[in-house]
Amino acid sequence: MSGSTPLGEFLRARREALKPQDVGLPEHGRRRVPGLRREEVAMLAGVSSDYYMRLEQGRESSPSPQVVDAVAAALHLDDEAIDHLRRLTRAPQERRTLPAGHEQVNPQLLQLLDSWPDTPAFVVGPALDILAYNALAAALHSGFRRFDNLGRIVFVDPAGRDFYQDWERAAQSCVAEIRAAYGYDPTSPRIAEVVETLSAQSPEFAELWARHNVKGKTRQTKYLKHAQVGDLQIQFSAFTVNEAPHQQLVVYQAEPASSTAAAFAELRSRIDNRQGEQEQREAEWSPNRPTTRDAQAAHRHVTSSKDD
Repeated sequence: MSGSTPLGEFLRARREALKPQDVGLPEHGRRRVPGLRREEVAMLAGVSSDYYMRLEQGRESSPSPQVVDAVAAALHLDDEAIDHLRRLTRAPQERRTLPAGHEQVNPQLLQLLDSWPDTPAFVVGPALDILAYNALAAALHSGFRRFDNLGRIVFVDPAGRDFYQDWERAAQSCVAEIRAAYGYDPTSPRIAEVVETLSAQSPEFAELWARHNVKGKTRQTKYLKHAQVGDLQIQFSAFTVNEAPHQQLVVYQAEPASSTAAAFAELRSRIDNRQGEQEQREAEWSPNRPTTRDAQAAHRHVTSSKDD
């Protein structure tokens, strides 16, 4: 994440993504720079070329709300990108930084995960680290080497391109979600670490990261393919955890009586069978010893493991 400033990098990337015809300007001859020129954005925003240049070069980092709105309109930003731009203009002391122990998940939330045996659910952090998950989420992602970071399983794990039937959409969403989190805390060491690692291991990630597209998690349909139970059509929802707004609860739901619901039931049955076999072995080995079901909760709590 080198360059001028997070604000300057964002403005430059979004300027270079636009063509003159996108904003109603004529295009005369061959252009030496990709996208719009700085002076064209300045003209559209109603500011001086020198002032806009200072914004991109990091020599001006606190534009007025009126200037921010004008630049956003000139760059044709959508609502999420506008919010991201506004966050980037905040003073460091106004930003939402991660508190100590931010990887810890509230015990009541862990209990909630366990209370959904038929619904895959997990908790993610800003860098898309998997902080906790229930048994069915683990079974759903059992084809990956580790279920530890969504960015890693999408871009680095070989199983990702088969698991996500629309891999390009999953990849774009993944990067845009990390970019959105970056806007809240551009100095986050964990986000920087994940971006650096994924950029080094995946040219596709590096290319998408350079676009500066922003999109938070929302409700949508996902199409997955599990090696054991086949094609899945999942209704995906994400909920911000109020007491830990840097965490999100992600829930995968199946339409009632659908083939995906039947696949979830099959995965649940496999989990129960494995637990039953394990408990039987433990009981035969030591009748007085607590069983695995008694000794362990269905969730797993992961403390932001390092990426490969």
